[in-house]
Amino acid sequence: MNQINVQYYKTKIGELILGSFEGKLCLLDFRYRRMRKIVDNRIKTGLNAEFVEQDDEILKHTREQIDEYLNGDRMEFDIPLLMVGTAFQKSVWNALMKVTYGSTSTYLQLAENIDNEKAVRAVVSANGANSIGLIIPCHRIIGSNGELVGYGGGLAVKKRLLKLEQNNNVLSAIFFSSAINVNKFEKG
Repeated sequence: MNQINVQYYKTKIGELILGSFEGKLCLLDFRYRRMRKIVDNRIKTGLNAEFVEQDDEILKHTREQIDEYLNGDRMEFDIPLLMVGTAFQKSVWNALMKVTYGSTSTYLQLAENIDNEKAVRAVVSANGANSIGLIIPCHRIIGSNGELVGYGGGLAVKKRLLKLEQNNNVLSAIFFSSAINVNKFEKG
C-alpha cells in the first residue's frame, strides 16, 4: 500500500493537517473541519494510499512557508502540489490559484474564469472540496454581495487571512513607492 506522510501542525489560525505523497504536497487543511473525513477519503482513494504519521522534507518546507505567510513575510508559496480530484475540481483549483494575494473573487467570477458561468453551484462545491488551503487560496472567495461566505477554518479565520493579506499589500505598496521615490531622488 502506498503511503501519504501526514503531520499535524498548530498555528495561530488553528491546527492543520499536512500531507505529502511522492515529494508533493497533497493536503494542507484544517484538522477539525466539518468535511475532514470526506476530504481524507477522497485523497486516500485517489492515491490508493493510507495516512502514516511521518515527517519529510516537503512537510518541513510547508510548515516553514506557512509560518512565513502567517507572519506576513511570504506572499507566494513554492511547494510542489499534487491535486487529487476530478478534472472539473482541478480546473476550479487552478483558477483559485490565479486570485492574487490581497485580492478577492466570487464564485461567479471563478465560474466565468473557467468558461462555465452556469456552473456556479459546482464551483462552490469544488471550492469547498479544496484540500490544499492557503496555497490554493479558497479563503479569497467571497459572495457576490461582498459578504464573507463559508470557509473550512471558519469565517473568523477567513476574515483574519483576508485582513493579513490586504494589510501586507498596502505595506508593500507603500514600501515599493518609497523605494521608487528614493531611487528617483538618488538619480537626481
